[in-house]
Amino acid sequence: MSFAYFIANRITFKSKRTFSKLIVRIAIIGIMLGLGVMILTLAIVRGFKDEIREKIRGFSGDIQVVKFDLNNSYENSPFAADDKFAKKAKTLNDISTIAPFAIKPGIIKTQSEIEGVVLKGVDKNYNWAFFGKNLVSGKVIDFADTTKSKQQLLISQVTANRLQLKVGDKIKMFFVQESMRWRPFTIRGIFSTGIEEVDKTYVIGDLALINRLNSWKPGEIGGYEIQVNNFDDINESANAIDNVLPQHLKTVTVVENYAVIFGWLDLLDGNTTVVLTLMILVAVINMISALLIMIVERTPMIGILKAMGANNWAIQKVFLYNALYLIGLGMLYGNLFGFGIGLFQSYTHFFKLDQASYYMSFVPVQFNWVEILLLNAGTLIVCLLVMLIPSMLVTRIEPVKAIQFK
Repeated sequence: MSFAYFIANRITFKSKRTFSKLIVRIAIIGIMLGLGVMILTLAIVRGFKDEIREKIRGFSGDIQVVKFDLNNSYENSPFAADDKFAKKAKTLNDISTIAPFAIKPGIIKTQSEIEGVVLKGVDKNYNWAFFGKNLVSGKVIDFADTTKSKQQLLISQVTANRLQLKVGDKIKMFFVQESMRWRPFTIRGIFSTGIEEVDKTYVIGDLALINRLNSWKPGEIGGYEIQVNNFDDINESANAIDNVLPQHLKTVTVVENYAVIFGWLDLLDGNTTVVLTLMILVAVINMISALLIMIVERTPMIGILKAMGANNWAIQKVFLYNALYLIGLGMLYGNLFGFGIGLFQSYTHFFKLDQASYYMSFVPVQFNWVEILLLNAGTLIVCLLVMLIPSMLVTRIEPVKAIQFK
């Protein structure tokens, strides 16, 4: 056992503190709260980003393939479904699903209300897993009977509330085009994504109905929706799809379609950096204060050790070992605090949010173990490096004056 470690062990565990006792406790609590808040910040921001991203991806797909033209309206320009392209796209490494779709504006009319919406048409190959999770009531469209499927509609909870509709209700939807057309529908299901831009705008129906309303040729569609396995590689996947696309088609990523929402999510990273910086700063200030007070309190001991031949670095290590113990204790409590609150929220959804403003009704929490480990390691390293500065006060203490210090 080294001399510095032996003295530090005696100071830490077997001596009675006097006026530094309160400061040490405050330092430990400061580290605990700082680390706990940092863990929760990372978990909440990651939870927000993943939850909102998955909702948008689930509804609109990761990549859309549409006709290469200047059309920016809600109504797609049609093109013939290309089975050769679809097969090539499915062979690409990161592609999980591909399905045709089309959209068409319309007006829902009930006995007392009207509401402008956009009908999104899909077929039996559509990935219904997302709507299965977000259905409030009812079921998804049943494509077993092609006649009935054209009369079934999924609407959002927002639209259902505004028009006072429920599952099983009959409605009419009017489509403004060269000759006004309308079609009767039965509400098959009601969904709620929590994304205002989606819930206020879209309803889900049969792609074949849009094909017929627009008098498209058999087999014509408005576009393809493609899901990828790894969202982080979405741009690489879009480039790979471009390489096998016919010249009259183009790709549009979900980030481009919902640029405002993804821009807001990127801003959260900046806020996270600010919070982490402030919390580390608080922990560092607390530890510097605690170490300075401990050195002042132990000035006579420092003088005696120097008189006995101990060098400055050996005495510095005594206080650094002591600081390491306090930092470790604070980090242990900080992890318990951060994970405790996070797991409590994850299982109970106790802390609520305004869904209209935040796209979800509760605070989401998602832990990333790599981030947590790096955060702990970074906090420990920063605190220890900063502790070197106040420990240098030891070098300025003279043995004769220190022994006389009271």
